Amino acid sequence: MMATKKPKKFESKSWRESAAARKQRLSVILGELTNLYPDANCALHFDNPWELLVATILSAQCTDERVNKETPALFSRYPTVESMAKAPIEDLEQLVKRTGFYRNKARAISESAKAIVDRYESNLPKSMEDLLTLRGVARKTANVVLGTAYGITSGIVVDTHISRLSQRLGLTRQKDPEKIEQDLMKLLDSKHWVFFGHALIWHGRKVCNARKPKCPECSLQKLCPSMTL
Repeated sequence: MMATKKPKKFESKSWRESAAARKQRLSVILGELTNLYPDANCALHFDNPWELLVATILSAQCTDERVNKETPALFSRYPTVESMAKAPIEDLEQLVKRTGFYRNKARAISESAKAIVDRYESNLPKSMEDLLTLRGVARKTANVVLGTAYGITSGIVVDTHISRLSQRLGLTRQKDPEKIEQDLMKLLDSKHWVFFGHALIWHGRKVCNARKPKCPECSLQKLCPSMTL
């Protein structure tokens, strides 16, 4: 049997693709992702917007699987934003310790809870502007909460998976998350932003992982400028 030819590395000349061509290619990519992951959604477990905010804060540099193992005990001990606001910081640190960077995360959760109680009558705000005032909340976290919990299309979540895949797929040359988000938003209709984020994350976990992407079995292979078959 003839050996399979290894794909060549993507060369910079592929960046000569026009914005219109890139937008059309992304439309095809979106269609393929829809076929692959029709039920793509957030992998974090939550019962209300506040729990999703906490879980998303904890997910920074931590797997969703680990977060989902730790949050039941946290939410059982402090089931409401009011109770979380009153929780001793040392107790919060112990409850989230296994998610890594636990001191910063516990502080972010505590101060966010207090701000929500004091400034928003214990209701998690529904705007990007207000969410960004909370400690530990950047655009990624705010986009997760707004899109997943409230169904509000405010932008595209850019985590490590989306950053990696959007560059490999030739959708952006940026490395800064906010600049990547802006590039993707220009290419994709806003009605697709939430699903696209979830689906691309799923593809990053299942196929296009960081160290050993499964390129030979990737259905996006022909649409990926990082590959030349």
